[in-house]
Amino acid sequence: MQQPPNEGRRDAAQDAQWSRPECQAWTGTLLLGTGLLYCARTSMPICTASMSQDFGWNKKEAGIVLSSFFWGYCLTQVVGGHLGDRIGGEKIILLSASAWGFITAATPLLARLGSAHLVVMTSSRVLTGLLQGVYFPALTSLLSQKVREGERAFVYSTVGAGSQFGTLLTGAAGSLLLDRYGWPSVFYFSGGLTLLWACYVYRYLLSEKDLILALGVLVQGLPVSRHTKVPWRQLFQKPSVCPCPPPPGYGRGLRCRTLSLVTAHRAAIVSQLSSACSFFILLSWLPIFFKETFPSSKGWVFNVVPWLVAIPASVLSGFLSDWLINRGYRTITVRKFMQVMGLGLSSIFALCLGHTSSFCKSVVFASASIGLQTFNHSGISVNIQDLAPSCAGFLFGVANTAGALAGVVGVCLGGYLTETAGSWTPVFNLVAAISGLGLCAFLVFGEAQRVDLSPTRQDL
Repeated sequence: MQQPPNEGRRDAAQDAQWSRPECQAWTGTLLLGTGLLYCARTSMPICTASMSQDFGWNKKEAGIVLSSFFWGYCLTQVVGGHLGDRIGGEKIILLSASAWGFITAATPLLARLGSAHLVVMTSSRVLTGLLQGVYFPALTSLLSQKVREGERAFVYSTVGAGSQFGTLLTGAAGSLLLDRYGWPSVFYFSGGLTLLWACYVYRYLLSEKDLILALGVLVQGLPVSRHTKVPWRQLFQKPSVCPCPPPPGYGRGLRCRTLSLVTAHRAAIVSQLSSACSFFILLSWLPIFFKETFPSSKGWVFNVVPWLVAIPASVLSGFLSDWLINRGYRTITVRKFMQVMGLGLSSIFALCLGHTSSFCKSVVFASASIGLQTFNHSGISVNIQDLAPSCAGFLFGVANTAGALAGVVGVCLGGYLTETAGSWTPVFNLVAAISGLGLCAFLVFGEAQRVDLSPTRQDL
């Protein structure tokens, strides 16, 4: 008797999943890789104040440099997800890390080329954004295919804790390097560590044959077989992805174009957009906020404490999410609870940041807001894997593209609001408003029904 196609796909997916030792090894490696990604990403926000003094930038120009990262970041999200689904997320991660590590280490040298410092640094950040844009979609693709569903939230939140770990590392070591050796040392530090990590992954976790195949696909466009056929039409007609009805004439000829046209109406994308945008605004402007509002404070305090709180918060959110699901709570109920914490409660503490003049209270509010935002790792980030694990990289890429585009506007707007209003309160009000929009969309339209296998599959 012939095995049903959906059952065969599930069996093949289970065979490709990591064993427990493999999962532990990759989880630790990817945790460190995510940390180094953020170590390289946050080098510029840490150094912006010093570089502004050296190059004569005002806040608007500093905002252009900070936001330029997201100009490149938003362009490679979908590409990274698609390639991760097609040739393996681990290979895309290694290749991109090698490239952005080199660019980061070379940033101080690039800054000294000519007198157009603003143009050179903006171009460098755009290129870094292009290279880092593939990371999280490829990571989502990798984990959705290699990690069992009951462990997915814990693994993803643990790996996601690397974002706080990397920011913490840059805040601690970077602040010390900045004070003693100047801003170029911060870029040498983060870029050099990334290159060492890439060497480790290449030598111990990936085979040379697989990497050569991946390079062949990227350079020559070689065909790579796929074991699953993703029902894109069914996927994007689901209310959890697209809460509005599909447009008239939806059919064969409308695939990627329809995907773009209805992006603003997808609950998953709106929620991911909001969480990414609010996080990017805080990530980019918090160091400058503390530096200007409390000039006598120590950089290693406000650059370290919020991210030190966020690491255990991220791991806790993943553990709590999996524990609740294993206790019998519906998956979508747990995901929505995590979003209430990650977007709702965190935005309240962000609002408080704009209404206090106490350094200690500001650190507490910033720590609470950043720490609670890590609950998004066990909410919308994993929900995308719930919906379509076979194409989670692509779908996450679409969602994160929207978030990166919003990040460009949000970070630039933050600099404009601060410069014109002479206050930081509008920036934190902006964070709260964006978070509230994403939370409402997910609470109303979110679901956890898998849509890439069969329309009759029950809601989780």
